[in-house]
Amino acid sequence: MTDGSTRRTVLATGAAALAVGCAGCSNYNDNSGSSSSGESTAGAAAGTALARTSEIPEGGGTVFKDQKVVVTQPTKGEFKAFSAICTHQGCTVNRVADGTIDCPCHGSKFKIADGAVAHGPATRPLPAKAITVSGNSITLA
Repeated sequence: MTDGSTRRTVLATGAAALAVGCAGCSNYNDNSGSSSSGESTAGAAAGTALARTSEIPEGGGTVFKDQKVVVTQPTKGEFKAFSAICTHQGCTVNRVADGTIDCPCHGSKFKIADGAVAHGPATRPLPAKAITVSGNSITLA
């Protein structure tokens, strides 16, 4: 703090740098847009058509980035849905492979059957999302 700098100037400059450096980091919150019930408060509205059942591979799944949902088919005819927002730091998961839902940011992996953490750094499972399977159509409930 030389050359005429005051503590207030240094603190204000540091705070401004932090704000600029974290612009767009709003997804990096602890609850990832979830309400206290665990249901996501962000994403697509109920009744939104996601896919046909034939489009979700058995033993795999599909990420619906715009709706912030991932739909899986752990076993034939059993469909599950989870938030596509990683519980570690709020990144959007980007793929389903080898029985896991994968986050590209820090390597977290979640099980397709129940959203449980298969590999950290995440410590909390992906929240379940309600879907309706009617005939061969999958929609958000």
